[in-house]
Amino acid sequence: MLALDWLRGLVMILMTVDHASGVFNAGRLMTDGTALYRPGTPLPAAQFLTRWMTHLCAPTFVFLAGSALALSVEKRRAAGESARAIDGFILTRGILLIALDPLWMSPVFTPGHVLLQVLYAIGGGLVAMVALRRLGTAWLAGLGFALIIGGDAFTALGLAASGGAPGVPLALLLTGGRFGGWIVGYPLLPWLAVMMLGWAFGRHLATAPRAVLARQVLVAGVLALTAFVAVRGLNGYGNMALLREDGSLVQWLHVSKYPPSLSFIALELGLAALCLAAFLRMDRQAPAIVHRALQPLAVLGQTALFFYLLHVHVLTLAAYLLGAGHRGGLAETYVAAFVAVVVLYPVCRWYRGYKAAHPSGWPRYV
Repeated sequence: MLALDWLRGLVMILMTVDHASGVFNAGRLMTDGTALYRPGTPLPAAQFLTRWMTHLCAPTFVFLAGSALALSVEKRRAAGESARAIDGFILTRGILLIALDPLWMSPVFTPGHVLLQVLYAIGGGLVAMVALRRLGTAWLAGLGFALIIGGDAFTALGLAASGGAPGVPLALLLTGGRFGGWIVGYPLLPWLAVMMLGWAFGRHLATAPRAVLARQVLVAGVLALTAFVAVRGLNGYGNMALLREDGSLVQWLHVSKYPPSLSFIALELGLAALCLAAFLRMDRQAPAIVHRALQPLAVLGQTALFFYLLHVHVLTLAAYLLGAGHRGGLAETYVAAFVAVVVLYPVCRWYRGYKAAHPSGWPRYV
């Protein structure tokens, strides 16, 4: 669906800004969890908002991964593919994604360390979905909501059971953590919950009337943002202990991504839903010139994983060649992100064509 591709392409661009900041920006903020933030630390608005706007990426990426695979599974089933073959594809792709984090992404993100982040979360989610996809849509969505809403409680129980210092299993599943040269940035269960919601939405997309879909997504977005305002306003449960210190905008938006809190997920999926509702309406009603203008988003959205696997390497290589690593500011960040997208765009267009010409080859896993 074109609207999904546009949204995925948008978050790819935002993600590039964040990772360009990580490579070039000496003043980059990383205060998105209680383990990363010391209360009272200044949050300069420009630096904070540059980091904050990119929070849309991971929840949307994981949610849409679930939606896209649900649509793909329905298509495969309709074509007569066996459940065993579908399970084999999902399992193989999940294991591949998990392996790509330590083998391909960690050397550029955290040289000398292994960082398990979004590919670990998506890959682990796919492995879990081999079994979970047997659940009905209502059960999938309900379990996803339960994991998100109960996140604070489950985390507190896990930490209490472990004496306040999570071991590797708890970190991999729920809390995240650091163990020597290994860093778990994206614990599985909270992100699996987002994928389950995305999978349930993908099933809905397969049958929902297009005329009402944009309105349904808009309502869902408004409800999610209302939940964010309530949880953040109460300033207690649902914030993973990263509480507002005052009533300023930056403190309202300063939510916990590590691990993801209820307020974080409600805010980001609410914003993603508003964007998707707009794209759905544009897909149905906008003139051809708008579709042509959005073609770059479609290309990046249709090659999102391929783009992800290349963009940090391009940014890191550029910083090395220019001698500019961690020496710039926001101007260098945005210029670097723009150049990276421009450089990779024709490569992604080529890959999209190659993938279309080889639907049964290795590109179906990337």
